[in-house]
Amino acid sequence: MLLTMPGNSYRGDLPPLTPHERQLQSELQADLQYLSGEIGEHNYFHYDGLKQAEDFLVSRFESFGYTVNLQEYEANQQKFNNIEVEIPGTDKAEEILVIGAHYDSVVGSPGANDNGSGTVAILALAKALVKREFSRTVRLVEFVNEEPPFFWTEEMGSLVYAKKCRDRNDNIIGMLSLETIGYYSEQPGSQDYPLGLLDKVYPITGNFLAFIGNFSSRKFVKQVIQSFRTHTQFPSEGTTLPDGVSGVGWSDHWSFWQVDYPALMVTDTAPFRYPHYHTPEDTPDKVNYAALARVVAGLERVIVELVSY
Repeated sequence: MLLTMPGNSYRGDLPPLTPHERQLQSELQADLQYLSGEIGEHNYFHYDGLKQAEDFLVSRFESFGYTVNLQEYEANQQKFNNIEVEIPGTDKAEEILVIGAHYDSVVGSPGANDNGSGTVAILALAKALVKREFSRTVRLVEFVNEEPPFFWTEEMGSLVYAKKCRDRNDNIIGMLSLETIGYYSEQPGSQDYPLGLLDKVYPITGNFLAFIGNFSSRKFVKQVIQSFRTHTQFPSEGTTLPDGVSGVGWSDHWSFWQVDYPALMVTDTAPFRYPHYHTPEDTPDKVNYAALARVVAGLERVIVELVSY
């Protein structure tokens, strides 16, 4: 079952970057160069690098004026932290929108696109949204330990976080997982898919941002992509597929599905497009920063719409 998505994907030449997007481009590139270029590989196997990345993210959040919440837990005889900041809502503060990305890199890679692109996008969104007033509560979270050997285990950072939310009975209205969002190509045939015939339905040129959810999250997926298409001139595609389809649950949104929260993945489709996925060549120079800036600016508009009414 492929769910028809509202609105239409943007087609044609992209408009010039706005001044805000040009500033975003510069800041995203600087943050990603530090995270994946200077720190390099950062994960449980390169624990010092992971702690450097954690310190960098905390420092950046604090520089924007946030109080940072660390959710510490132990795995593999090491201590790890999810990193959270929150913008409390006003009249609907009990309704919470979570936007998250994992900040660990896979072993053997500096993780610029996967998932430095999502990590620095969270920083940029935090800076853009700070001190603004919204009806609903916004949480921005940098998750640890998404990559193997923690992937889809009880020690995956986002599952630790999502379970704690469910234990508190938090009313999470939706979760956006920003996963590998920095690579785009205008080359025909640059886009693959996990299922046969999907290339008959969706583009074979990998120049679009994808919004992917499971059947239980279909309403949320439609709401998010409609907002993105309304407010942003950038190609976009969306779908809901069974959880078990290859790639559909390959990020932190999966953790929220496990505890019955609606969630989706925002992605450039990672291994179905990105030739440097999970390799030492996933370096900062591979990221399209102009496209990443457009995407982040578009997601900012989506978030504002979701929490403002």
